Amino acid sequence: MNNKTIFSRAIIKDNPVFILLLGLCPALGVTTSAFNGFGMGVATLFVLVMSNIVVSIIKDFIPNKVRIPCFIVIIATFVTITDLVMAAFVPALYDALGLFIPLIVCNCLVLGRAEAFASRNSLFKSIIDGLGMGVGFTFALALIGFVRELFGNYSVLGFKFIEGDGMLVFVLAPGAFLAMAYLIAIMGRFSKN
Repeated sequence: MNNKTIFSRAIIKDNPVFILLLGLCPALGVTTSAFNGFGMGVATLFVLVMSNIVVSIIKDFIPNKVRIPCFIVIIATFVTITDLVMAAFVPALYDALGLFIPLIVCNCLVLGRAEAFASRNSLFKSIIDGLGMGVGFTFALALIGFVRELFGNYSVLGFKFIEGDGMLVFVLAPGAFLAMAYLIAIMGRFSKN
């Protein structure tokens, strides 16, 4: 599989949220707005790419018995960096995402890509895979946040375009399930083509 195929498949045909159903906790928990979804996606993208890079570089030096714990330590290092940088430079987003930033450590998408791809492929392919999966994840979270914000508040990126209250269900947790279910159905249809 060439690099372009790896990247493009990760965004649509193998989208982490809509097709592979990975990383659903932040997809449901932080996507009350498009901005929050995008912010969480970018944070995860950074951790995913950086951990793929390190895992790909040191894969031959890690014994099989401690492979997963080593991957988790690598991921936790980049999550800590992300956590500190977000707290310092984007405190509003940091407050909105809250506990979900440290939970990137146990996001099955990040660990799964380190184990299934970066530990078995070259550095360049691992970077491409991390970018593709990260962009796909960011796209999914931003889209879910967009739909929830649109119907829940009648606004997009905080700009209200219809006066009045939106549909309360989209602001609450059940709205995340509704939005995601419809988007999974739509993306499933596109991924078959």
